[in-house]
Amino acid sequence: MNIEFVVASLARAVLLPPFIFFILFAAASVLLRRWPRSRRVALGSVFVLSFVLCTVVGADLLVRPLESMTMPVDASRAAGAQAIVVLSAGTIRDAPEYASADIPDYVALARLRYAAKLQHETHLPILVSGGSVSVDGGGPTLAEGMAAALREDFATPVQWLESRSTNTAENATESAKILLAAGARRILLVTDAMHMPRAERQFRRAGFEVVAAPTMFMSLRSPAFFDFLPSAEGLRRAHYACYEWIGLLWYRIRYP
Repeated sequence: MNIEFVVASLARAVLLPPFIFFILFAAASVLLRRWPRSRRVALGSVFVLSFVLCTVVGADLLVRPLESMTMPVDASRAAGAQAIVVLSAGTIRDAPEYASADIPDYVALARLRYAAKLQHETHLPILVSGGSVSVDGGGPTLAEGMAAALREDFATPVQWLESRSTNTAENATESAKILLAAGARRILLVTDAMHMPRAERQFRRAGFEVVAAPTMFMSLRSPAFFDFLPSAEGLRRAHYACYEWIGLLWYRIRYP
């Protein structure tokens, strides 16, 4: 059992929206019972914070700074790259329409689609990176599902599978063992725009010359009326952005 993976999963569930909102409400209600005025202020603040972060516009306050750290790749910066590396995301377990196979989720599919586009344009070999998602480390790996999707759904060949990693740091170190040994140091790194700052830092740390090739930019350009109202999409973006900000901080401590 990968203890670090379990701890990280628990921390992600507890410290990120929406669960953190319930913790803050409970803490304000219980700890400030003796101070009614402070309690009302604290509860009101938590309510406002929850409301704002459940809107697309509010979530964008966290998303935009992350995405401003990277930019879409262009041909001039991609010149000289020797491989494309695609990082895993989530998986859909036992998909009935695929004979109960595990398949990449919609986040992973967006990355794979963009990686396929880059491969068709550059003809560079692809490495897919992602290990097992089960606590005991068994079962199909994310890399296997990603490779199958690229080959079968996007008609794109996959040169290497990295199937041991459980987080972004391990994506980098385990990919380095494969690619650096094959002489591929300059890479096109494919992941979400919000995830790119953390991923790029780890791959540079692992010895790569990284050309960031981000996809899935979410920052608003012209917000609509309903973007100011709470929604599942707003909460999803806030959850993802909070995860990346915490991840950036933790990685700077864990991997200085």
